[in-house]
Amino acid sequence: MAKEATNTVDTAFPRGDADLFDGRIRRLRRDLEKNSLDGIIIGSSSNLFYLSNLRSSAGFLLVRVESTVIHLIIDFRYKTAVNDLLEAGHAPSNLAVVIVAGSYEETLAKVIKNLAVRRLGVEADHMSVRLWRWLSERSGDELVPVNELVERQRLLKDQYEISILRQAGELLVCAFHEALDVVREGFTERAVAQAIDQIIGTKGFERVAFETIVASGPNSALPHAHPTTRSLQRGDLVILDFGGVLEGYCVDMSRTITVGPATPAASRLHQAVMEAQLMAMAAAVPGARLTDVDGAARSVLAKHGLAEKFGHGTGHGLGLDVHELPRVSRSTEEKTQLAEGDFVTAGMIFTVEPGVYLPGYGGVRIEDDVLATTSGIDVLTPSTRDLIQV
Repeated sequence: MAKEATNTVDTAFPRGDADLFDGRIRRLRRDLEKNSLDGIIIGSSSNLFYLSNLRSSAGFLLVRVESTVIHLIIDFRYKTAVNDLLEAGHAPSNLAVVIVAGSYEETLAKVIKNLAVRRLGVEADHMSVRLWRWLSERSGDELVPVNELVERQRLLKDQYEISILRQAGELLVCAFHEALDVVREGFTERAVAQAIDQIIGTKGFERVAFETIVASGPNSALPHAHPTTRSLQRGDLVILDFGGVLEGYCVDMSRTITVGPATPAASRLHQAVMEAQLMAMAAAVPGARLTDVDGAARSVLAKHGLAEKFGHGTGHGLGLDVHELPRVSRSTEEKTQLAEGDFVTAGMIFTVEPGVYLPGYGGVRIEDDVLATTSGIDVLTPSTRDLIQV
């Protein structure tokens, strides 16, 4: 039977004040100086939101080292939203709003040229080669591709972000317990996934964080299966992987259940994965290598003869994107130099989600979101990990 759960979490959040965003901008300026850059063009929607508090599908933010003024380039669709943020004190100080005239590209090139910066960083993962060449020709400045500069700052969550993600985790647990009532023999994977999506919506989330996974029987051997018209059958292992977005921040959780009594084989697989997850969590102490957190899970599965049945990473970062830094995965021969983001650090939030997948039979995955603290990890999605029978 499903555990009774109610939605009692207060989801009213402040939108962040100017000091919060000014602090993020100051840290970015320090990173720009370290990289010998005079400024940077931010075009990623997630990074734009992180630095300006504006949610948009288009826009650019120009941050310079030698000026406290930051330029936000937007079109008329976002003018009112930005003005509201500024009037309420929920945007960075010294924000100069530039409304697009003509096209985003032309407006951006004009702003860059007027500011006369020399070495300007561009987000290599978010700017096309075409736009990079076009801007280089028209601005006359040196545009330098940079990788994950803002994303590395986002590695460590501030208290504002932690409070949102903590409450989002509690809401997701409520959704999980309610979802157990819609997982029944004879229901299709697709019908169950649609029901879970509706439940997530009733808990205060803005939307689902990704396509909900409901994978039953042999389909559960596919780590990223899409829900199908297959009906759940007695004896099936069923992986439920779902998430929600709250105030722009993503949470993600997986549990594996059985339809009817669990078979001995299913129980053994589930026990092995649960042990692997607990061992990985125990290894996630400040200063530990993230590769060693991954290795802790793999060592347990190896003892059960299941090492080759675990093919993905043990976890990934969570925040404004459902997959972001840090990466909790095995080391590779190419990666010999360890950077700051390769170690567990207080303030990181990431998933711990080992799994085993046996083609033709089924699979098991258990996933929780955790916050690294100075003394270990704090589970943000606290719920039973036992093999639930429905």
